[in-house]
Amino acid sequence: MISQTILTLGALAVPALAQVSCTLQPEYAAPVTSNGWSAQLVAQDLDNPRGILFDSEGNLLVIDRSEGIVRMTFEDGGGTCLNVANKTTIVDSDTLNHGIAISEDSRTLYASDSNSVYSWTYDPATGSISSSNQTLITNMASEGHVTRTLMMSQVQPGMLVVSRGSDENLDVETQFVETGRSQIRAFNVTNLTSNAVPYDYSSDGVRLGWGLRNSVGVAEDPTSGAVYSVENSVDEASRSGVDIHTNNPGEELNFHGYLSDTSPRGNYGYPHCFAVWSTDIPDLDGMTVGSQFALDQNSTINDEYCEDDTVAPRLTFQAHTAPLDIIFQPNGSEAYVSFHGSWNRDAPVGYTINSIPFTDGSPSAKASTTDSSRVIISNPDNSACPDGCFRPVGLAIDAAGRLWFSSDSTGELYVMAKTGPDTAPPPTTTTDGGVPVPAGTGAASPSSTENSVGRMSPGVVSLVVVGAAVGFAFVI
Repeated sequence: MISQTILTLGALAVPALAQVSCTLQPEYAAPVTSNGWSAQLVAQDLDNPRGILFDSEGNLLVIDRSEGIVRMTFEDGGGTCLNVANKTTIVDSDTLNHGIAISEDSRTLYASDSNSVYSWTYDPATGSISSSNQTLITNMASEGHVTRTLMMSQVQPGMLVVSRGSDENLDVETQFVETGRSQIRAFNVTNLTSNAVPYDYSSDGVRLGWGLRNSVGVAEDPTSGAVYSVENSVDEASRSGVDIHTNNPGEELNFHGYLSDTSPRGNYGYPHCFAVWSTDIPDLDGMTVGSQFALDQNSTINDEYCEDDTVAPRLTFQAHTAPLDIIFQPNGSEAYVSFHGSWNRDAPVGYTINSIPFTDGSPSAKASTTDSSRVIISNPDNSACPDGCFRPVGLAIDAAGRLWFSSDSTGELYVMAKTGPDTAPPPTTTTDGGVPVPAGTGAASPSSTENSVGRMSPGVVSLVVVGAAVGFAFVI
């Protein structure tokens, strides 16, 4: 533990924060934050960190492809000032690739590879984990998108949500719900005994939606129980012989109802229907942002079918920004989304974390707006991306209210903290229709006021990393 001194302020005795050096810098141009936020790089030398979460003891669990389960502790100087104190490998794995979840009591850890979901007995106090695991859900193997996102419900304990993407960019067979691909399903894992037959993904569980190309980020509003996902839409799109892929179709925020409802949810459109981001599309006939349209028109599949028979997104984002995670503030007032960034767009877009205001369990913005979110951290120059910038993936919020995120391409972890009210004006949009740029230009480093007494308690923050190597395409 960090040594502490006691300062007496009148009748109140409070521990002084430790003097921690927090000067770690990235090897690329440092990110910038919007007004009201600061950020600091706190860990390097990970291989490919993806999903992250905190357990009940404050340990941060991270999927790092190739390293296995690693336990790290941090000296905490308050605000965004943290140093790695200790690092211990507790499990080796070379197949886990993205998904991670934990039970309400933090005694069971869940992780996934491209085919199955597994569980381990876990002790958050000591970091010990069972030597063997149980297979809970299986038969998800496919090429293309191989990550299987996991989300354990806090409103309906024991319900594990699992997202499975498409087999390729345009997976035509997913028009048949029986394939089990491009779907989100929920499973009651408390019903499985140690010798139980695993669930079959395609036929078991509660279907929370199909026609979802690759919904990598899934989250539950802690106040209402509403389930949302962020979807990566199709690449290389054209309509009526015109290339529209630069700004269409848009990425999506989709609403999936509540886990207390066990009825199957509907078709969200893929592989036939997609969301408008830019209305510069041939023959749209008055459609607006977020409208569902068809790439190819025939007597059966057309714009009218897409509008009437599929579920439209709640919000739509710039094409190719690649949202990979979403997490809510504990009071449900806002959600944060990590945009991993484009790979096939001439002017790179994304590479940000955005804040989305929520009201009563629903986004505050209208479905037809392009200004539904605010960038809170970004790279200073997207022209350096994807090779010379951070690419955010997993998100987590610690007990002090700080926002943590992983950057898989750079093998790093960052922490962000609010330094005051976000007084920045709404973000502007880039001239080529790209994602909004951050309103503020503050450097991503801790402010001088963050190390004051009372910002947060001193101590040791623990970090655990779960990893596995994967050599597939479409690991986005």
